[in-house]
Amino acid sequence: MNKNFSAIKRVQIAERNRLHNKYYKSSIKTLIKKTLQDRNEINVIDSKQANILVAQAYSKIDKAVKKGILAKNNAARKKSKLFKQLKFLKTDA
Repeated sequence: MNKNFSAIKRVQIAERNRLHNKYYKSSIKTLIKKTLQDRNEINVIDSKQANILVAQAYSKIDKAVKKGILAKNNAARKKSKLFKQLKFLKTDA
């Protein structure tokens, strides 16, 4: 193959960024699931702890937007969905 150095380097950088973005998106999903799971166990967790978890999830989502990993509307949709689910859980309890 007759690739030049810059093309090879760009492929390496793209792969590195892809893995980093994948890790970041996965951690956001994990935080959201953890928040909802803990919120379901209402007897185990208090409201203050749940609010901390929600704040962490929102912060991670906002940082992903700032770094260009998530689109702005995608982040807004995730935060809205999380808020609606938490609101629904609060009314059930």
